[in-house]
Amino acid sequence: MTNRLAGKVALITGGASGLGECGAILMAREGAKVVIADIQEDKGRALAAKIGKAAHFVKLDVTSEENWKSAIAEAVKTFGALHVLVNSAGIGLTKTVEDITLEEWRRVHAIDLDGVFLGCKHGVGEIKKHTKTLGGSIINISSISGIIAGANMAAYNSAKAGVRLLSKSVALHCAKSGYNIRSNSVHPTFIDTPILDRHRVRFGQEVMQQKLGKQVPIGRLGRPEEVGWALVFLASDESSFMTGSEVVIDGGISAM
Repeated sequence: MTNRLAGKVALITGGASGLGECGAILMAREGAKVVIADIQEDKGRALAAKIGKAAHFVKLDVTSEENWKSAIAEAVKTFGALHVLVNSAGIGLTKTVEDITLEEWRRVHAIDLDGVFLGCKHGVGEIKKHTKTLGGSIINISSISGIIAGANMAAYNSAKAGVRLLSKSVALHCAKSGYNIRSNSVHPTFIDTPILDRHRVRFGQEVMQQKLGKQVPIGRLGRPEEVGWALVFLASDESSFMTGSEVVIDGGISAM
């Protein structure tokens, strides 16, 4: 522990599992207070108990504006401020533009893009009140699929690409407004988290790792901490000159 995030309060959506869980653990280890926001109440409370006094759980449906207002208010009530927002909640869907239904399209966008918009909208409004001494940071988890398209990922490509440009728009708005808030997006490829469970169920863990790993130049899936430490960096003042940037963590896919 080096206290890279000492004094900072972070709210992390999708914080009960996957990249959000990893981010919460590492940020707390580096001195931050973390609010774990998720619809998975049992997992979220268990993680908060595991981390200890530096963590608090709040139930959050990212598609609900009222939920967002309440979650942010509870974060400030619990820890006295808000400096960092990590929008990590998301779902995947593998379907072509012909196969996907309008209902499926809207659900993916509601969680993966609308949820990020609501977080940015209300997060900026609160974070700007608390950044006189500590810089604020919004970190939006997009995907390599927000940069590179796939024939069978119509909705996911669209939503994650939207997160990429929304992050830049938020960055420019905060800079133009004179807020001490940065906004950046993170673009992982296959990371061994629950978002891959549908592949895990279909193929089994070993075969899934082999099949997906073959698509990555490095030859394997990513590990959650390989993204988690990037989240710590973006939350810290070490990245104070980074805004509107995209951090690509894809094992070399985008280099091909």
